[in-house]
Amino acid sequence: MSAANLILDERPRIADALSARALIEAVLEALGALSHLVGEETELVRAGRLPEAMSREPRKTELAGIYMRGVEQVKLNAVALARFVPDQVKRLKDAHLAFQNLIETNQIVLATARAVSESVIRDLAADANRPMRANGYGPAASVGAGAFARPNSGPLVVSRRL
Repeated sequence: MSAANLILDERPRIADALSARALIEAVLEALGALSHLVGEETELVRAGRLPEAMSREPRKTELAGIYMRGVEQVKLNAVALARFVPDQVKRLKDAHLAFQNLIETNQIVLATARAVSESVIRDLAADANRPMRANGYGPAASVGAGAFARPNSGPLVVSRRL
């Protein structure tokens, strides 16, 4: 039986050390796959490859669901797991803490990418709304093209790909 199938079974009741170890291993397997995917996403966002990072979203959602169902199974069987395999429960707790640190790093990277993109859009909007000619002296004076004209006053082009 695969790890995902073990976790997806809604009614497992742990009655021995073998089934306890199998449940913990299944949850750890799901957590490992999810951690790997989140780590890849973090690195892709850091590298500015957002479309590639976002393509991993469906698989990440699937793995997160499997992991959360596994955590629920662990909670339902906490007493039996602590009795049969306390060392594995500690291993699961340690893996979960490491995953929380990975998620914190991922959130920081995503927040940074968002702040940078907002800043770029804000700067583009400010540039697009600036007057095309510099004001000269006096209330309504303007200077014609030449030395005082904006050097990049052409059309604005925005790329949707990074």
